[in-house]
Amino acid sequence: MASRAKKVSGRKTVGLALGGGGARGLAHVGVIRALRRAGIPIDYIAGTSMGALVGAFYAATQDTEALEAAFLRLDRRDVMPIGRILAKKDGVLFRDPEIAEFLDKAFDERRIESCAVPFAAVATDVKTGEAVVLKNGSLAGAVRASIALPIIFPPVAREKRLLMDGGFSNPVPADVVRAMGADVVIAVDVTSRWVNIADELVSVKNLYGIVSNALSVVEYQISRQILKTADLVLRPPVLQYGWLSFDMAPRLITAGDEEVGMNIEKICRAAGVKRPNETALDKFFAFLRSGT
Repeated sequence: MASRAKKVSGRKTVGLALGGGGARGLAHVGVIRALRRAGIPIDYIAGTSMGALVGAFYAATQDTEALEAAFLRLDRRDVMPIGRILAKKDGVLFRDPEIAEFLDKAFDERRIESCAVPFAAVATDVKTGEAVVLKNGSLAGAVRASIALPIIFPPVAREKRLLMDGGFSNPVPADVVRAMGADVVIAVDVTSRWVNIADELVSVKNLYGIVSNALSVVEYQISRQILKTADLVLRPPVLQYGWLSFDMAPRLITAGDEEVGMNIEKICRAAGVKRPNETALDKFFAFLRSGT
């Protein structure tokens, strides 16, 4: 679909690489909303973990209003069914059926091949540590594998492999979306950073904080090289929010939207798209930039 659009219009194709980050990944919703509002095409999407979940929603429908509505309704209990924790010895906190049920309902048995936008989810092979790019089969299953964070969720068996969260192998899959055929790659990084684990563990009061901070260190190290393959890297200011801050969805979505606004000139130039007429919000961002 995207390659055909390129041949017909002669324009560059644009790929979006969406990184993981738990609730911080809700900023991806704002990024997609702002890009579409500005007339920036999204021809390919590759996502890791929360980026896979958000990217899958948009890739399946290309409906930004439905995308935003779905995540504004998202509750922490939808993703983390704390009330259903059971004592067990399988090394995970949450039973897979709850997550599977949530994703199956969201995607209604859709296959990746039928998505309106070419899509890929990234997971990690538990045995080898290699990145596994999922570009066909069950959309819900691919997302489930990509978000399977160890200790929190059980690994997922798919394509004769046991898969876990993609953040351990490719936190922001800019290289994947490039390989899919994108001429211009926009990467959205909402979590990879250096964390002083010794300091963080002193103040951390729950297991989720420990796991997410440890993953941030891994993502920081891995993503430094991968992000060099992107044409543009957007970093919405969301690091102050927690991994489970789904109740802050409006603010997180707005942060993604504003990050696009702050970089709209560079994005349009890279994509070869004429900048749209300035809105009041655009003028406000321009004013802020003029003062820095």
